[in-house]
Amino acid sequence: MKDSLTKFGVLCALGVTVVSAGANAQVVMGAAAEATLDATSINLETARAIGQHCAAQAEARGVAVSVYILDSSGNNVYVHRMDGQVWTNVATAEMKAVTAFKLRAPSKSQMNRATRNTNDEWTGMQLGLFSNAGGLPIVLDDQLIGAIGVGGSAPRLAEQWSDEYCAHNALNDIVGPQPPLLEDLPRTRPENQIATARFATEEAPEATLSAEFVVSGAAARRLMDANQVSASAATAIAAGCRDWIGERGGSATISVIDNTALAVHIERMDGQMPLNSQTSLMKAETALRGRGPTSSREAGAHNNPGGFPRSVQLFNFYSKAGGVPIVVDGQIIGSVGVSGTDGDDEACAVAGLQAAFSDRATVPVY
Repeated sequence: MKDSLTKFGVLCALGVTVVSAGANAQVVMGAAAEATLDATSINLETARAIGQHCAAQAEARGVAVSVYILDSSGNNVYVHRMDGQVWTNVATAEMKAVTAFKLRAPSKSQMNRATRNTNDEWTGMQLGLFSNAGGLPIVLDDQLIGAIGVGGSAPRLAEQWSDEYCAHNALNDIVGPQPPLLEDLPRTRPENQIATARFATEEAPEATLSAEFVVSGAAARRLMDANQVSASAATAIAAGCRDWIGERGGSATISVIDNTALAVHIERMDGQMPLNSQTSLMKAETALRGRGPTSSREAGAHNNPGGFPRSVQLFNFYSKAGGVPIVVDGQIIGSVGVSGTDGDDEACAVAGLQAAFSDRATVPVY
């Protein structure tokens, strides 16, 4: 595939980590594989490199994407949403990855079936399949090690650019040669097109925080919100937590969501159980809705056990420590949830917040 953006030198210049070839370098191994009883899943380093590659391609073209990477069992390993992406972009990225995982084939194969026969789209939906291109299985040495879904960028097929190209270019450069892409079938549209409403603001909303911390410019204008945690800040939170727990010989699953509870950045370190992806997200959501650390909910379950059942049944609060709202200069811009550290979930979340925002972040005080 001819695309100057996939050259090794350009990737290094963009700050993309290029993982060396070879099965052992790209799957979970050692103690992490023993802990999860899984030596065939893509590791976080490789998943992160793929996500960085895809984001770099999009940024170079002046567009944004959402990336969802699953392991060989269909569980989250890495999620990243670039600034300006809306809920449907993240949701479709996940559905594309799930479709590629279930089919062991590109999600475009389901799209092509639906193009030929509309009934195949309906029956596919009953099976949890999404009829759109952008999802690919991740194959190494004829072994499925995961799946990727990319959403959010309008295709420019004449330029060899689309969500699917973004994923395919990244896999070829990071994992190694992948199967060629499937044919793009023409999709019929009615001749009598009706007018589509334009709904957009002329000016971007004003942000009270630095552009490095929150979405800004065109991204804020599209979202109509300048108080959402930025992709770069979310990545910095995850890196700070990851480094903190790594220095202590542990690992974590880190979920960062925006102020609407939409995923911005998720990392599941090697050796973490798939369930930790769910609990870290539940902690982040509980901290956001409750406007406070989830450790307070856990303490409340002990201090006032009579009130605990209603907090679960009526409010769906997850009462385990590890979720902390992202509050910077008094403004809430999202939330972080951490699971899997064996007792240091909240400390890891705080370390991530302090790494990203220093003393401008509000953190729990006892």
